[in-house]
Amino acid sequence: MGEIEDAITRADREAFTKEPPKTLQGRINFLMKQLKTTRAVAAELGVSQRSVERYRKGERKHPPKDIAAKIDEAVRSRWQPQVRKRRRKQAAATGGVTVETRARFGYTAPVGTTDDGRFRRLTVHLPPAYAQRLFDAREAGASDQQMRGIIAEGFKKVYFQDGGGRAMGLSDVEINDIDYLDLDY
Repeated sequence: MGEIEDAITRADREAFTKEPPKTLQGRINFLMKQLKTTRAVAAELGVSQRSVERYRKGERKHPPKDIAAKIDEAVRSRWQPQVRKRRRKQAAATGGVTVETRARFGYTAPVGTTDDGRFRRLTVHLPPAYAQRLFDAREAGASDQQMRGIIAEGFKKVYFQDGGGRAMGLSDVEINDIDYLDLDY
C-alpha cells in the first residue's frame, strides 16, 4: 500500500461508531461470521484450521505477534463497512476531503518564476468532486502515483491558484517525498 491508500484506511477507521472486538476469541468469532468457515479464516490469516479452532474455543489466547497483527487487520478491514461507505458517500456528495501533508511539491511554471520543489506543510480542504475522484480511483485499483495526481490537481486549483485568483500560469503540480499525509472526511 502507498501513502494515500494508508491515509484513506486510517480515515475510514476514524469513522467507526463502535470499536471492534478486543479479545482474540471475539475477533475470531467475528471473522467466522464474515468468512463462514474455519478454512476460510485460516487461509486469510495464514494459519492452520486447528489454530483457528483453538483461538475460537479460547484454548490458545496469545498468538504470535505477526498472526495477531493479521487478525487485527482482517477484523478492522471488515468492521462496519456500511458506516465507512456512508461517510465516503457524504464526503463525495457534500463534505469534501481535508488533506494534511508535509511533502515536497514540484511545479511547472512560466519563465521568470521559481519552479524549485520545496517542502511545505499544508492543510487544504478539497471540494467533493476530488473526494469522489479519489474514492473512485481507489475502488478501481489506481496506483499511489495516480491518487497523488488527483490530490496534486486539487492542491493546484484550491491552494496554489486560490480558485482562479492567482498563479494562473502554473500548469502542473506534483507531490513528491511525502513525510506524512492524513485525510479527514
